[in-house]
Amino acid sequence: MSREQLVVQRAKKAFQTGKTKPLEYRIHQLKSLYRFVSERRKDIADAVKRDLNKSEHGTELFETLGLEGEINLAIERLAEWAAPRPVEKNLLTIADNVYVQPEPLGVVLIIGAWNYPWAVTLQPLVGAIAAGNAAIIKPSEVSPNSAKVMEELLPLYLDKDLYPVVTGGVSETQELLKQRFDHVFYTGSSAVGKLVMQAAAQHLTPVTLELGGKSPCYIDKNCDLAVACRRITWGKFVNCGQTCIAPDYILCESSIQNQVVEEIRKSIKEFYTDNPKTFEDYGRIINKRHFKRVMALMEGSTVVIGGESDESECYIAPTVLKDVTAESRVMQEEIFGPVLPIITVSGVDEAIQFINEREKPLVVYVFSPDNKLVRRVIAETSSGALLANDCLVHFCVSALPFGGVGNSGMGCYHGRHSFNQFSHLRSCLIKKLKLESINNMRYPPHTAIARELLKSAIRCHCCTSSSCNWVSVKIRPSGLIFC
Repeated sequence: MSREQLVVQRAKKAFQTGKTKPLEYRIHQLKSLYRFVSERRKDIADAVKRDLNKSEHGTELFETLGLEGEINLAIERLAEWAAPRPVEKNLLTIADNVYVQPEPLGVVLIIGAWNYPWAVTLQPLVGAIAAGNAAIIKPSEVSPNSAKVMEELLPLYLDKDLYPVVTGGVSETQELLKQRFDHVFYTGSSAVGKLVMQAAAQHLTPVTLELGGKSPCYIDKNCDLAVACRRITWGKFVNCGQTCIAPDYILCESSIQNQVVEEIRKSIKEFYTDNPKTFEDYGRIINKRHFKRVMALMEGSTVVIGGESDESECYIAPTVLKDVTAESRVMQEEIFGPVLPIITVSGVDEAIQFINEREKPLVVYVFSPDNKLVRRVIAETSSGALLANDCLVHFCVSALPFGGVGNSGMGCYHGRHSFNQFSHLRSCLIKKLKLESINNMRYPPHTAIARELLKSAIRCHCCTSSSCNWVSVKIRPSGLIFC
């Protein structure tokens, strides 16, 4: 029996004891997870520094602060999230107790990503713990220092059997995916996401796929270009461009292309100085394989900002490409690096058409002071999210579901959405063994009168029923209102 099989078996056995069912136990584990993040902040920052050359402040801002917020929210709202959820009733169920009861799925697998190795691995874990599951945690082997710290230190805080950390590469992940889970949560590329879904399908296991894609950014010529380009520069080059929701490319009219370039140039200098290579808040590409991939994407395009690189340090300067076309190499895959192509379009009509001719992205960005234009982009495109006049910040709003659509993913998480994603929302109806005469209309023989009464009873769930033959009544979880 493989190591991965043993780990899954132990987790299943521990889950079957029922110890995760009480909310008190879940809250205890969530508080322990918070204590881990708080007490091991330095270990986490050091690991991310070695993996991605990210500064301690950058790690706090983009990894641990949001994670702590998610944990605190789950602790505060868990009783509300886990409570039975009453639903509207009709006349057939007027005397019954009808509600939705969230229940744990069981043993889940969380496969993390390397670009934000703590946030995108442990934030799903918050939802899994809150919902009462056991969870196998598989950090990415591409960020080995973070994976090692997680493997060594997390078991000192969480239940070792219910929440084990499994490290390793492709073969270990494949072995894990051969096991039967009750849910698989994967963050990473679309190509690997298809393999994860294929493996999960062997057991009819549902999946959440947090993927990526080429998120477009349309700039309206009438907007404040200085502000727009400042926000785009931040969103694109944070974490050296290795962010799934980073703007992948810009769409703008040719009349403002040169001004956009100059405003981005100013912002790069403001954020990262004249020499980003020596600036502590500018990171590095994760490894040489990805360095070579990103460098190759620039071939055949005109570099107007940056372009400098150092393979020995996996350094690529913040780079902007001008006059890019749909056929350019850089437009054939998600960039996931500090390279920002600019494609010129005739206006918003062509921009929308360009977006819709491609896979649905994780985010659509639009910068415009015109609310009518923004609403049009919302109405005529499809994406996991849409942001107007800013970048990335929707990730920190726990009330918003974070996730993709189509090729950019399926399922969502954050806040209550994480809890729901890791729960089975069980339909419950509790009927008393009384008032049997009311049920006569649904028992054979099915007379015409009985059929009409039955249809009316089913339809009659609000006082606006146009064809109701019964006394008009509104039935809500709070009680009955007769008209």
